[in-house]
Amino acid sequence: MSDDPTAAVESAARRTAREAARHLADAEAAIVHTSGQRARFRVLVARAIEAGERALLLAEEERSADARQAARALAAARVVLLKSHAARARDALHGAGQLSQSAQRAPTCEACDEGWRRAAGFVSTAQASAELALALAAKLERDSAGSPAARAGRRAALSAENAARAGRELLAARNHAYTFHTSSGFSFGEGWYLAAAAVLAGVDIQIEPDTPGTAAAETFLRDAGLAERIRPYRSRPRAMKHTTALVARAFRADADAAQRRLRAAFLGETPIAAELRAWIERKVFSVQGAAAQKKVLLWIRDGVHHSGRNTLPAELLALTSLVQRAGLVPIWTGDAALGTSLPEGVIDTILFWKEPLFRGADMRRAQLQFFEDLRARHGLVGQLGVTTAGMDGPALMGLPTLYLTELPNVRMREWVGAVPGYEEVVRESGYLERIARALSAWRSGPPRL
Repeated sequence: MSDDPTAAVESAARRTAREAARHLADAEAAIVHTSGQRARFRVLVARAIEAGERALLLAEEERSADARQAARALAAARVVLLKSHAARARDALHGAGQLSQSAQRAPTCEACDEGWRRAAGFVSTAQASAELALALAAKLERDSAGSPAARAGRRAALSAENAARAGRELLAARNHAYTFHTSSGFSFGEGWYLAAAAVLAGVDIQIEPDTPGTAAAETFLRDAGLAERIRPYRSRPRAMKHTTALVARAFRADADAAQRRLRAAFLGETPIAAELRAWIERKVFSVQGAAAQKKVLLWIRDGVHHSGRNTLPAELLALTSLVQRAGLVPIWTGDAALGTSLPEGVIDTILFWKEPLFRGADMRRAQLQFFEDLRARHGLVGQLGVTTAGMDGPALMGLPTLYLTELPNVRMREWVGAVPGYEEVVRESGYLERIARALSAWRSGPPRL
């Protein structure tokens, strides 16, 4: 070993720079697709940065003793520190992206906001590393323009800045609005409780663009007095699952006031069209003796999404029998009843929304008017069926509702005990008897509203 003290200082600086490079190499060699491996990656990068900063200090101390050796040590330390900050910036971008996706799926508004706050923290980390990388790259360029070290520094600084820019763009893409889905791949009924959340809680809405249902959705929202709540469509909106809880809060605060506001917004003051009233009358009078009796909607679900929730033919027939034994007239509605023919005494409004009356620009209000006219003029006293968003519009308008489910529905049971007449029926022992008791109460009690 040399007895020259300058060489000892030089050796310490270079050794520390090599130590930083080893930590960085170990980090980049790690597989970082799991949370544990990602944590190890971050620890190694932090060690690389700490060692790189120590190497810089040692090299600065050496400058007065041997400027040439110090310059080489400084360059080596700056390059490894630059690369380490670039690695940290890219990792922070990854973390922000993961958190933003989780925030979009968060079950509550509070969890969503917290997720985005944490994402913003990661973006701040990426920004800080990018700024340090740019400063180090500038020093390399100043001291040794065109050198391999300067070129390596520029590449690393560019990588860090790209990560920071992508992080800023990610935060800018956040949308506080909820998406009113209009394509056939989403439930039509989601629009009811999203619009209700806008009326009752003032949430913002963006409309899914460029689908056949886009214009009708905008018409419905504007007719409901929600024009000021409509925002331009952007990526990364809030999760729809928040909206049922927001509606429930308004109902718990004042159920009567909430229902009045929704009825005024959704139904408006325009009389129901004569063509719609005549169509409904034809359906009602098609079953002999039905006009004078109270009626119940029996919803049929036959969807691809969550197909396990679909209506079972045997259960549909059992429910139909329960309704009739209670002295009520069943109205089948919703999707097609595959493999089951219409029993005697049942009114058929299956797939009603495909009728031209319900396909115009006012299709959403027309559908709600369909239910309202059945209630107001034809003795509709309630609705029953498996969990389907099509039931939510009438439920919010005040129609007593029993929805069937295999397990408690975390999202929709927010309305149980909040929205008047809205009940969850889990398919467990005795559930048919519970339905029979509810039907008897509907039959004997006065209709709501």
